Amino acid sequence: MIAIAGLTAGRVRLLPRSPLLYLALGLALRLPMFGKPAFQSDEQFYLLVGQRMAEGALPFVDIWDRKPYGLFLLYRGAFALPFDPVLTYQIAGLVFSVLTALVIERMARRIASPGAAQAAGLAYLLYQPVFNVALGQSPVFYNLPVAVAAGLVLDARLRSGDGALFRRGTAAMLLVGLALQIKYSVVFEGMGFGLMLLARGRADGWRLPRLAAAGAAWVFAALTPTLLVLTGYAATGHAEAFLQANFLSIFGRTVDQADAFAQLGKEGLALIPFALAIVRAPTRLPALPETNPAMLTGIRIWAFVALLGFLAFGTWYDHYLGPVLVPLCLLASPALGRTAPGERWYGRLLLGFGLLGALVVPALQVRERGTAKDFAAASAAVARELHGRCLYVYESDSALYRTTSACIPTRFAYPSHLNAMNEAGALGVDPVTEVSRILATRPGVIVVAESSRPNLPNLRTRALIRKALAGSYERYEGLSIGTRKFGLYRLKR
Repeated sequence: MIAIAGLTAGRVRLLPRSPLLYLALGLALRLPMFGKPAFQSDEQFYLLVGQRMAEGALPFVDIWDRKPYGLFLLYRGAFALPFDPVLTYQIAGLVFSVLTALVIERMARRIASPGAAQAAGLAYLLYQPVFNVALGQSPVFYNLPVAVAAGLVLDARLRSGDGALFRRGTAAMLLVGLALQIKYSVVFEGMGFGLMLLARGRADGWRLPRLAAAGAAWVFAALTPTLLVLTGYAATGHAEAFLQANFLSIFGRTVDQADAFAQLGKEGLALIPFALAIVRAPTRLPALPETNPAMLTGIRIWAFVALLGFLAFGTWYDHYLGPVLVPLCLLASPALGRTAPGERWYGRLLLGFGLLGALVVPALQVRERGTAKDFAAASAAVARELHGRCLYVYESDSALYRTTSACIPTRFAYPSHLNAMNEAGALGVDPVTEVSRILATRPGVIVVAESSRPNLPNLRTRALIRKALAGSYERYEGLSIGTRKFGLYRLKR
């Protein structure tokens, strides 16, 4: 907030102690979100997986998703500490975000003034809530190793004849490998970084055999963490489950085109301040004396491959823009330090819009997703009718499994996997068969939505649920979590 106030004086001033500034801003923006167990559907599911891992479950085998093992391992860590696991993962996300902002500031000093570089770090923290990637979505965690890797690669591009190029490249690609175990879409940044390293080697006179050997070694370094996980699954006889979930399932997923393009249009509008700062400002404003053209070119390549990774999968959820924010904040940094009267509005618009969005978007999210009190009441209403039987959350928050300590009658605990049409061909099993099997176990409570849903339903599994509810269950309570309404059905006695 302090740095935003600096805009009223017509400039972004360099403030001391960037870590404390970033921590204060990040904490202030996230306070309304902290402690809410159902704030994001993805994050609550990751925490559920972490809980079940602590109890002995194996991801992809006992509880299914297509995210990498490393992401679930991070959430498993939330249960290694004697604190509220919800706050634990959310505070961890804040720490990762602050560290990423510091990396952004350090890199931005190569192409912008110190004050503008600091403002770039602030912009990153502001725009995370705008795109719903402020607490524990995967980019919150993998942006840090990717940003550090990018710094190594971009620095290597500036070192002509550097004898340590291979070592620097290996370190960068190992960081990419760690990030890949949090989200596989990092592969696009990894390929971009690898090509930049090879281009540097070529410019230094490396012959083709040396380039090929270095490239192979860098690819192996990037794949090493994933290969280690695969080896562990293979050793326990679960290689097939690992491969299906991690690499094959994505090809069976379909896209709701109308929803996807609506998302893309909304995100494009939100990125206009970045577009003006990056594209328009340099045409009007002289370059700073300290601007390094080679560094700027490298950041542009990074932004391009990150944007390609966002566009490639066609779903375009807002948090998928999380990795794109890092190079965008860097590219916008020169415009954040302009002080002449006709130049100030670029920085003001970028930071001002970010601050507005960082306040409004979480407020709307809290209104929709509900408070911790709402969720505690929902959990109590579910738990009292379980009577030792399993819970089946057909439509609602997967966090109910965690907060009620209920058994889960399926390994597909994320509700959309069985209730949404876009996942029907991605699971490796027939959703109708799986829902029929779940109903045959006679769960003690089934939760279904009684308000609108965000994606196209699987009408076949919905028909099975409705038939079961009409015959073997009775509605005993309706509840509201935020603006969302759900019906609770208990097994008839």
